[in-house]
Amino acid sequence: MIVLDTNVVSEVLKPRPDDKVLSWMKSIEVRTSVTAMTVSELYAGVAILPEGKKKATLRKVLDRVLSMYPILSFDFLAAQEYAEVVSRRRQSGQPISTVDAQIAAVCRANNAVCATRNVKDFENTGVRLINPWD
Repeated sequence: MIVLDTNVVSEVLKPRPDDKVLSWMKSIEVRTSVTAMTVSELYAGVAILPEGKKKATLRKVLDRVLSMYPILSFDFLAAQEYAEVVSRRRQSGQPISTVDAQIAAVCRANNAVCATRNVKDFENTGVRLINPWD
């Protein structure tokens, strides 16, 4: 399974997404999903926009795109993995944001690969990584 990080989904939502990312998305032959944290980041991004047509349109597009993916939650196993992720990063002198640690933990709990542009944010978390921009 491949978990799509927030920046991958955001790229697909752009009016002119990167060709490499689109090609990569079309080539995926395994199950893909997103985390509840990615869903919350994406909806928060829309929520802070001023009221208007752009916001309403983006919300509808986001609803449609996210309905295509299973949403992985931050459950008990992910909470246990979170502790490992944070510990590994601290021991290596690499602080990690709470959201990135949660995404990494969900990936570990589900034995999933994380697709992200922000590879450095997930190094030393024990998660296999793919950069769709490469």
